[in-house]
Amino acid sequence: MIPDRFYPILEDAGWLRQLLPAGLRFVQLRNKELEGAELRREIREARRLCEGAGARLVVNDHWEEALAEGVGYVHLGQEDLAAADREALRRSGVQLGVSTHDEAELETALAAGPDYVALGPIYPTRLKVMPWAPQGTERITAWKRRIGRLPLVAIGGLTVERAAEVLAAGADALAVVTDVTLHADPPARVREWLEATR
Repeated sequence: MIPDRFYPILEDAGWLRQLLPAGLRFVQLRNKELEGAELRREIREARRLCEGAGARLVVNDHWEEALAEGVGYVHLGQEDLAAADREALRRSGVQLGVSTHDEAELETALAAGPDYVALGPIYPTRLKVMPWAPQGTERITAWKRRIGRLPLVAIGGLTVERAAEVLAAGADALAVVTDVTLHADPPARVREWLEATR
């Protein structure tokens, strides 16, 4: 499922228009504000942009809208996974990523038969207040040992400067939000990420 080590998570199609030309191949749309027809339009536009750029689009949480818009990749947090119709997801053939933060969540994720597992936060993060302490790179190594060939996505507090350490610990891909979106020059930062991870 993961065609690139660099996995930016972006809020809307505007970010995709700005950053896809830098060479992104795998990107997540995570929008917590939109719903209904407006959300469907945003997913449709994101899919159009990604297809035009040769990138794979993953939709966060909104699995029903993703399926309705023909998106083949979905990422779910633990609450969304619990509420999702797993049989409908299975029948659709959609590929699934699942967030984890502790051992119990990893067991829940693995029981869902995901196509990748995400672990976070690796470092302190500015994105949101987290009830979990930073996991550190040792947890990446332990998680990777547990899940074997299943791809492991690291997230939380990642920067270009930390990329080599996180990849060396066993992560297969690095999910990034604020290190790109809060940067003074997001397209330039994306190019740095691509250089550091390819």
